[in-house]
Amino acid sequence: MPESQTAHGDSIGRAETAETAAPTTPSPDTTNTAARPEPPRVVARPVGDPVEFHALTHNAGNQATGGIWRVTGTTGTAVLKIATPGDATGTGGGWAPGRDPRHWNYWAREALAYRTGFTARYLADSPLRAPRLLAEAERDDGSVELWLEDVSGRPATDWDAERLGRFARDLGTVQARWTDPADHPEWTSVGWLRAYAGRWGVTREPDWDDDRVTAVWPEDVVRGVAELWHRRHRLFDLAEALPSTLCHLDVWPMNLIGRGDDTVMLDWSFVGRGAVGEDIGNLIPDTVADGLMDADLLPDFAEAATDGYIAGLRDGGFPGDTDAVRRAVAICGAAKYCWLAPRMVERLLSGGRVGSSHYGTYTDGAAVMRGRLTMMRLLTDWTRLALE
Repeated sequence: MPESQTAHGDSIGRAETAETAAPTTPSPDTTNTAARPEPPRVVARPVGDPVEFHALTHNAGNQATGGIWRVTGTTGTAVLKIATPGDATGTGGGWAPGRDPRHWNYWAREALAYRTGFTARYLADSPLRAPRLLAEAERDDGSVELWLEDVSGRPATDWDAERLGRFARDLGTVQARWTDPADHPEWTSVGWLRAYAGRWGVTREPDWDDDRVTAVWPEDVVRGVAELWHRRHRLFDLAEALPSTLCHLDVWPMNLIGRGDDTVMLDWSFVGRGAVGEDIGNLIPDTVADGLMDADLLPDFAEAATDGYIAGLRDGGFPGDTDAVRRAVAICGAAKYCWLAPRMVERLLSGGRVGSSHYGTYTDGAAVMRGRLTMMRLLTDWTRLALE
């Protein structure tokens, strides 16, 4: 989630409270409305003639996504997501779409995940599911319309640790069945963690000792995240040597919607081969990264999600050692966020934007740094465990 353009998936669900169901609305200071495209002229019409388009928050910097809308039509509502191939040169900076099916940001991957029935097969016989594909259509420019079920339910940002742990257990059970790479579709990503996390960061060593940094982060945290940055390539190596499974690779609260004991998983753009524990290593820090969940509860989230995932792996027949899985979560989680602290420090000291421009609740750079202190402590602890 590079700070100016969050890496995460797209808010295509409908958050539900006790009183009403309404679309998730980002806070005014984090909404990048200028980047939102105009509603398109649509090809498919699974909800009849469109009456209203409501633009949904997503990573507008990712050129593989041409826009996301909740569409109200004459016969119902759906979520429209447009997948775009970009141009043949591969331009577009860090978020250029890939055309190789194994590329970390392959533009057509999510369409294939739905079109081939993969999401249903992957999550079969579990309390997890993906939104239903209502329609698909190719557009004149080569992009693809995905018309998806408008999912209602309780967003994971409202979950407690126990509910997070139940989801993690369900995911562990699923992923225990997908450890053979021969079972992975040929369009799923390979080497995603290094390709993604290795492309962000800074080109010069940040001034970790600047007073503006030490005013918000204590010395042990500063030294810990600096070591994480310096040892990132070792962490990538360790992650790639772990037992593998088929991962979602964008598991975070905005991509999870609870419906009773079931969970709907959104955004299948990155799905591919990863390490056992990699999705949980992403989920745990990301519960609090943008201030969407209480940072003081991060230790509870970490314990519940890790224990739940390990129990699920055991339920699914995975033979791995419990301590090895805990270390795998630490390795992958630390590696995924290796770039975040140096990027934050660089932005803080240069006067740039520190927090996400698409998600998040923090009001200024120092507030982001303070809000992520618990997360940075966790990453520091994970780095020590990973490098033991």
